[in-house]
Amino acid sequence: MGHSENLHVIVGLGSSGYSAARYLAKQNVPVAITDSRQNPPNLTEFQTAFPDIPVSLGKLDKTLLAEAAKIVISPGVSLKEPVIANQLSRGTPIVGDVEIFAKVTQAPVIAITGTNAKSTVTTLVGKMAMDANVNVGVGGNLGVPALDLLITPAPELFVLELSSFQLETTYSLAPKIATVLNITPDHMDRYATFQDYCNAKQRVYSQAEIAVCNREDAATVCLTPVKKTFYFTLNEPREREFGLLNKKGEAFLAFENQALMAVRELPSLGRHYQANALASLAIGHAYGLSMNAMLQTLREFKGLAHRCQLVRERDGVRWYNDSKGTNVGATLAAIEGLGPEIKGKLVLIAGGVGKNADFSPLVPAITKYVKSVVLIGEAAKLLANVMGSCVEIHFAKNMKNAVEIAGELAKAEDSVLLSPACASFDMFKNFEHRGEVFAEIVQGL
Repeated sequence: MGHSENLHVIVGLGSSGYSAARYLAKQNVPVAITDSRQNPPNLTEFQTAFPDIPVSLGKLDKTLLAEAAKIVISPGVSLKEPVIANQLSRGTPIVGDVEIFAKVTQAPVIAITGTNAKSTVTTLVGKMAMDANVNVGVGGNLGVPALDLLITPAPELFVLELSSFQLETTYSLAPKIATVLNITPDHMDRYATFQDYCNAKQRVYSQAEIAVCNREDAATVCLTPVKKTFYFTLNEPREREFGLLNKKGEAFLAFENQALMAVRELPSLGRHYQANALASLAIGHAYGLSMNAMLQTLREFKGLAHRCQLVRERDGVRWYNDSKGTNVGATLAAIEGLGPEIKGKLVLIAGGVGKNADFSPLVPAITKYVKSVVLIGEAAKLLANVMGSCVEIHFAKNMKNAVEIAGELAKAEDSVLLSPACASFDMFKNFEHRGEVFAEIVQGL
């Protein structure tokens, strides 16, 4: 196929790549696909829908990339990949699906990033907007890819979860509200330094009108001039802050000096959930949603699947599925969130693909709240080396074996927490699959 004037080469046929192909094909833009995998996830469906679009598999196609007027890269592919870096140095524009979206959308965007909790907060803010009768499109890195949200009639607001990878290839997004919820080391297999990772997250603020930042995490503080900044904190709130107030010995979600609702009215346990609720209130308030409507949403929101989800209670032991804990920060949040709320101790099930992570930040929380750790997967030995000095360790062959061991270790008033601190690809399709397998085994006990 000769050099096409406006050829867009899509790198990676995951959900965002597939959505970009569908969108561009509908605009009659010439498209070709390349994927380093021999059998990418949406291949059969794609080839049925678009039999005429060329697809090159098994490695990234140099020749095809050299012909591209523009490269549309999936978040899963690094810009440092040699064939990509080569095109970058030659001046070929490289964008992601969010950049294409940003160029065409007219409606205000709420852009949410952070190492952890972004799916929960994106879902919560989306629900708050829906409950306030705003016609809203919710998606991005989670759920519906950004370009699939461009339906007619167009939503009047978009709430997007964005990953650091997506932000790296986004230049035109000017969100009405942007937030970095938290930053802890993750994906250190993709970033040379932690600072590089922070810089990628900070890009979300670059053209924002209003910033919402985490008072407890200096790395989230907006360094770009914006019109207005709100903060959320788990301490007592000051001006323009949402936080926790103690009144007559009870904790309340609060804005500045005004108590909004008792923490005990939240349907999910844990301090990290309170932080998510406060972040969502700050974002919704910045957008202008009614406070009463937002508080009602918080009372009803049961939390996301695979995110510290109570699977069952059996013989006084609660079993929690936090399979979405795919990095150290997420697992730390789960342990510190549940630990203080339960009478007994935690039995932690962890392990999987380690992504070059440093697991040592888990040690203080494990020492405080965890009585035993059951390890599975590739990173088990590595985790054992880090935790072995502070807690009793058990190795399990697979998830079924891990659940059996945890069941024997947990006594009444203890809780078992699956929060792997690792990716799932060594044993499962994805974190959802891992969580479903866990829940199924626990239900069958």
